[in-house]
Amino acid sequence: MSSLTYELVLSGLAVGSAAALTGIGLIVTYRATGVLNLAHGAVAMVCAYVLRQLVVEWGWPLPLAACVTVLLFAPGIGLALDRVVFRPAAVLGSDPATTLVASIGVFVLLVGAAALLWGGGARDDAPVLLGDDPWLHLSAAVLLAVAVGAATRWTRPGRELRAVVDNRALAALGGIDADRMAAVGWAFGSFTAGLTGVLLAPYVRLDPYGLPLLVVEVVAVAVAARMRSLPVAVLTALAIGVGQAQLTRFHPAGWAGPLLQAVATNLFVVALLVAALVLPGVGARDALPRASTAGARVPPGVWVVAGVLFLLPLVFAGPDLHTAIQVPALSVILLSLVVVTGRGGQISLGQAAYAGLGALFTALLAAGRFPGLPRVPELGALPVAALLVAPLGLLTGWPAVRRHGLALALATLAVGVAVSRFVLTQPYATAGLSLSRPAALASDRAFYTAELAVLSAALLLVAALRRGRAGRALAALRDHEAGASASGVPVPALKVLACVAGAALAALGGGLLGMGLRAFDPAAFDPVRGLLWFAAVLVLGADSLLSPLLAAVLLVGLDAGARGGAAAALIGLLAALASRVPPLTSLLPSAPPRRPAKRPAPAEAVAFQRPPSEPLPPHRTPPPPPGPHPGTAQGERPLTEPPPPGSHPEVAEGERLRMEPPPTGEPAPGRPAPAGAPRRPGARAHASRPPGARGTEPPTRQGVQRPQGPPAPAREPRGAAAEPPRGLRAHGLTLRHPGGSTALDGVDLHVPPGRLTALVGPNGAGKSTLFDCLAGTARPTSGRVTLDGADITRRPAHARTRLGIARTFQELAVFPSLTVEENVRTGAEQGRARRARDPHHVERTLRLLGLTPVRRLPAAGLSTGTLRRVEVARALAGQPHTLLLDEPSAGLDADETDALARVLRALAADGTAVLLVEHDPDLVAGIADTVHVMEAGRIVS
Repeated sequence: MSSLTYELVLSGLAVGSAAALTGIGLIVTYRATGVLNLAHGAVAMVCAYVLRQLVVEWGWPLPLAACVTVLLFAPGIGLALDRVVFRPAAVLGSDPATTLVASIGVFVLLVGAAALLWGGGARDDAPVLLGDDPWLHLSAAVLLAVAVGAATRWTRPGRELRAVVDNRALAALGGIDADRMAAVGWAFGSFTAGLTGVLLAPYVRLDPYGLPLLVVEVVAVAVAARMRSLPVAVLTALAIGVGQAQLTRFHPAGWAGPLLQAVATNLFVVALLVAALVLPGVGARDALPRASTAGARVPPGVWVVAGVLFLLPLVFAGPDLHTAIQVPALSVILLSLVVVTGRGGQISLGQAAYAGLGALFTALLAAGRFPGLPRVPELGALPVAALLVAPLGLLTGWPAVRRHGLALALATLAVGVAVSRFVLTQPYATAGLSLSRPAALASDRAFYTAELAVLSAALLLVAALRRGRAGRALAALRDHEAGASASGVPVPALKVLACVAGAALAALGGGLLGMGLRAFDPAAFDPVRGLLWFAAVLVLGADSLLSPLLAAVLLVGLDAGARGGAAAALIGLLAALASRVPPLTSLLPSAPPRRPAKRPAPAEAVAFQRPPSEPLPPHRTPPPPPGPHPGTAQGERPLTEPPPPGSHPEVAEGERLRMEPPPTGEPAPGRPAPAGAPRRPGARAHASRPPGARGTEPPTRQGVQRPQGPPAPAREPRGAAAEPPRGLRAHGLTLRHPGGSTALDGVDLHVPPGRLTALVGPNGAGKSTLFDCLAGTARPTSGRVTLDGADITRRPAHARTRLGIARTFQELAVFPSLTVEENVRTGAEQGRARRARDPHHVERTLRLLGLTPVRRLPAAGLSTGTLRRVEVARALAGQPHTLLLDEPSAGLDADETDALARVLRALAADGTAVLLVEHDPDLVAGIADTVHVMEAGRIVS
């Protein structure tokens, strides 16, 4: 081995050892608390500054200062974070989404505090703790990994830690103090962060922004280890460190040489991209807390005040006006987060990258240096740059299609870091680049006026996007992605659309920002800025158009009027306490919503029963001859048109609507059958209960007489007819989870039109999983799903909804930020009849389910029983021919359950195929034509 190779190996081992320490700390913290601590790098930076303060400024001996910093101060930060930030969030029942936002807030808070205390400049006098010998660094990392591994495997605290990781609630029931184990995890994670910071500080730039971001890049080693394996994390870190050092020997030539060299010197960034975009994601839950209330309407007076404040800088002059120029441009950038995060519900930590690309492309176009395009005047370069950056929104839109939660956060952060490292800070792209204003906008006052015009247009555009059909679809996507897909919303396309629109807005704002400052400054679009912008919009209210304006004023005003870092410290503090502090714009007085003419009766007092004069809303008539394709114009079933609206009496307060008996001549469910009453052809057939089955042959309610007669077979006999059977069918469905457990095992099921089929069985039998496979929410391991003979196994959930298969969920899947009417309208706009545009269908559906009195109330404040009706109404609003209902009577009282039974019986009589999973034995006994029993993933009868 040559001396150069050996020296590079030693250098790589030193860097890899520090990365290994970071990976160990992240893994231990994640396993003990379930939190991916994105503030790990900020803790490392603060500890490095503290060690320098003790040694350089105060003259402490290095050994004593190192012990105080690493053994006392660093664990103390971890304990403080556990006590003040993350334990209260756990007590309040916050999900991983809120803890992720809190960790971002801690990151921003520590960065801002460091800038306030020590300034924003880089320091090159950080003390060296272990000398220049890389073997000492490697030994420290290996010994720490071995000690942690041995402690978790062979000691009682280690076994308790593993128990808490596997099942925190069960461990607490077993007498383990889960809070104490979480505190130990935070203390140890901060200890490794402090050790990493003091080891790296002498060899990298010590400043509040550079070191934290460098440590964030090293998150790749923990993700590659699946947040579990310490040996994998250590080996990955060492391999990347040595590989990065060896690649510095190569200097490729040609037009791609500078880019390849940038990649070679930033191998940890490449690893972060691969880990975030290619490897299986860490954490699958939504990354953002779901909205709990409908978006508050800002009073017109507040907008008037905001407009006056934004016009006020026009009377400024000199430096004040030049500083104010940044506010409208930054508002446009932050408005992109309202589209992506506030309305679309997708976490995006890389918006700073798109803003930087917008500024860069604007400068290149104005200078005539953009490859393949001629010189464009400055005024035209802005929209052209936004159009060029918009397709690059796929860099975050594509991961958003498949990833959620922590995985999506890492993917968007990785994209932002990669764009900054490989493009924005590279001389090959930015050398000699300047950015000037159009001649007509050369003065600050004229340019500020133009910015206000662009900002006003952007606000109107986003306001239009938030309203109407697209706005409701975006809100549904944000509130409940699976419910949105089941309503017919094309979730993948909508995610991509939100990310592309957000990228275009960020690029437009970035171009304005660079043009206003008359320079392209890569530091203005640093990834740390992206985290700060995200936290600012989130703490002010991500779904409010007022938030980006307030955030821009706050960020620019505080940093201009106080020492740099004040805005970051304030925003970080609010984000760290996000579990206890509501969005600030929600504290503003809101405009009163429009109310119905009469005061509605309480939701719980209205049974969804219609008056005898009101017919059912239109549904499918008996199936016609088979068409060429289900769901097309030829294959759709004709709908019966009801009388025109307006002939129904209004619902008075406290009045209960009454529904006429089903048109089949059968008695209403729960009532005795009169003597000699005719029985519908194909009477209810209950499968005999196998040994050990629960809920398959329930006792009847007192006073209910079961119709007698020969039971219909549970499965239709196989015939030799050439015509394919009508309806929805499952053929040998099998679904195995990655862990090896089998949820479905060769299930065959037919849901025929015009009949009500029930599926019963104990919890865990696989009923809801079968629903997921039939509706497209889950993809079976093997087997097929057909509709009228056509294979739809590979069709996504929203496509099946548009074919006429509607469903409800076992757990409520309503959209809390929308009103009841908007929930139902979403189903009508996105479902099978979305092109029919019947203006009265939503009204009829609301009347059928007794929701007219609460139609304009936000869904978030209603009772469970009312929300069940809202979900059923949304499914019916799409005019489906097949209805899959998963425990629809959960949360309903007896009267509401009886009314639901009458609605379902009438739907089946009108030709709708209904599949029902239900634990109410009386409901199943009263309305089901066929009952299937399911156990252990199989239909046993």
